[in-house]
Amino acid sequence: MTAIGTSNTVAVVGTGTMGQGIAQVALVAGHRVRLYDTAPGRAGQAVGAIVRRLDRLVEKGRISAAGRDAAAGRLSPAAELAELADASLVIEAILEQLPAKQELFAALEGIVAVDCLLATNTSSLSVTAVAGRLRHPGRCVGLHFFNPAPLLPLVEVVSGFATDETAAATAYDTAAAWGKKPVRCADTPGFLVNRIARPFYAEALRAYEERTADPATIDAVLRDGTGFKMGPFELTDLIGQDVNEAVTHSVWNAFFQDPKFAPSLAQRRLVESGLHGRKSGRGWFDYSEGARRPAPQTAGPCPAPGSLALHATLPGPAAVLPELIEEAGIKITRDGTPSGPEGVIRLPGGACLALTNGRPATKRADGRYIRFDLSLDYRAASRIALAASAEASEADLAEAVGLFQALGKKVSVIDDVPGMIAARTIAMIIDFAVDAAARGVATPEDIDTAMRLGVNYPGGPLEWAERLGARWVWDLLDAMYHHNAGGRYVPSWALRRRADLEE
Repeated sequence: MTAIGTSNTVAVVGTGTMGQGIAQVALVAGHRVRLYDTAPGRAGQAVGAIVRRLDRLVEKGRISAAGRDAAAGRLSPAAELAELADASLVIEAILEQLPAKQELFAALEGIVAVDCLLATNTSSLSVTAVAGRLRHPGRCVGLHFFNPAPLLPLVEVVSGFATDETAAATAYDTAAAWGKKPVRCADTPGFLVNRIARPFYAEALRAYEERTADPATIDAVLRDGTGFKMGPFELTDLIGQDVNEAVTHSVWNAFFQDPKFAPSLAQRRLVESGLHGRKSGRGWFDYSEGARRPAPQTAGPCPAPGSLALHATLPGPAAVLPELIEEAGIKITRDGTPSGPEGVIRLPGGACLALTNGRPATKRADGRYIRFDLSLDYRAASRIALAASAEASEADLAEAVGLFQALGKKVSVIDDVPGMIAARTIAMIIDFAVDAAARGVATPEDIDTAMRLGVNYPGGPLEWAERLGARWVWDLLDAMYHHNAGGRYVPSWALRRRADLEE
């Protein structure tokens, strides 16, 4: 165990929300903590704010009054940077501006001891670049906490190109000793969470721009149909549209404007309009007093079909649907085909109902098709999206709607676009995760942990890859690539290799 001992001082530079949160974490863990900010008096104000938060912890019974008093006694402001000379660890949480961070660490290098660990809490800048002006860049490591730092367990421990292994190990063990769940990752744009989570926002914005559905419906499909805690539109309103777009641009530029990471024009217009989300009173949704959130598009009641025919086996999680259908009292006739290129449910009127495969329902040879969207758990899902081909009739669609309503699901009918909403989003997240693991950005276990804890996903993307099958994911993205110019949906070579190994 190489964690920094509690007898050692931890310094935090930058006393905004994140800096105060990190300081509180180190303080509660037992360290002496010194705060510094370039703005006169702000460090002292931050000390007062942290003590008030400790008071609330006492009121909630999470720490004792004696513990609060001891912690408050270990916390002090610094008027000058030189007062951090005795620190064993300095964590910066200043503005996301590379020159400012480089200048700060260059100054600190002339003040602190040679064995003092220098950590940056950057969420989007290169740790390698932050350490680039240091005489000894091996002591610099990324310690990316998530906001609010006292509550969220994940910490990304990022090794820059020159970071010493001992420095990364010390940072990892220290975060663990503070009660956090650290994960190790290489210095890649966006690190783990901000890299792999990009499609959750990007595909929703793309679907909106394609007029697939409105924001409230897209949110509902991903939240109620797939298990995400929040939809991408309500989540970016919470984060701040300006903040989310800035991270998207940073990652996109860091990847040399790879189309997989391309920003959204719709989000750009929102930011340019000053509609930054909750903090401005309006973003995708209106947060002014008395405003009502728009309801997702939901189909009206339709009668359930009395019987169905099942042709081949439905893929992945959809394989449970026949069981749910029979539990709902609907008779299923099976044609005896154990497997096939595509599992299909034949509705009473003759139309085919099938899981989206990355191709639009329209212009199939057999015409009357209705696609349903992916869910990671069809039994738990409370909403399903459907898309009908141009050849399908209103009666065909009503039979499909009635079927899912009989299973206890709300139904949102969306436009017929490749990949629908949930399937394209989850497939892209999986592809990003598989690619990151193959490139050695992090271990598969750390990737799944980061996405569950950092953004509260209902599972890990590599776990999803196992459940869905890499071949199914690759086929869906490959089909989307052939229906969308520009390279956004080209599956990674790592996903292709994983798919080939399944055969």
